[in-house]
Amino acid sequence: MSLGHALRRIVEEYPLARLDPPAGHPLAAVIRRGAPDELRAALESVEGSFLVKGSPGRGSHWAAVPWLAVFDPAVTTSATRGYYLVYLFPADREVVHLSLAQGTVAAIRAHGPNAEAYLRSSGDALRSRLSDFAGRLPNKSITLGSAGELPEGYEAAHILGLTYDLDALGDERRLRADLSVGVAAYRALKARGGLTVSTGHAEAIM
Repeated sequence: MSLGHALRRIVEEYPLARLDPPAGHPLAAVIRRGAPDELRAALESVEGSFLVKGSPGRGSHWAAVPWLAVFDPAVTTSATRGYYLVYLFPADREVVHLSLAQGTVAAIRAHGPNAEAYLRSSGDALRSRLSDFAGRLPNKSITLGSAGELPEGYEAAHILGLTYDLDALGDERRLRADLSVGVAAYRALKARGGLTVSTGHAEAIM
């Protein structure tokens, strides 16, 4: 299995898998172990130490939006806070988004009903800080096709990235090259001040 094959399996099989309980489901194992293993292998050519995790949901519930993430442990080890690089799988289309994203749950806890507006405002400022990556990671927004606090929060938390359809997932060389660019943007954000922004929100979510 390659990174592209693992991503494709999740995109294609997730809608049907959700009809069954996640406990013991083979796709849940792919998301938790198989896909992270392939992502770690793809990161071997990128200098640095990263933590990789995949989540199909929690307990007996599938996630509305499963994810596969790369964390810099010096920034965060969780998708709830800080910022990280993540593959997000929409519910309504056969695509996957590669997103440099802000931690959603921390923003919800800190800002309550204003969290989405906060994240979008912060994302605009952070995109401006990473303007040199705009050509290689051109997506300024993503759509995940699910209602709810977390999916809508993930959409608002997006900074920049790419979207792949099923055909694009067959190009392993491109996937790895784009992953390297995503990591470079992640590192650049860290070097340029992280989530600290000057848009009327003085505090950083770290």
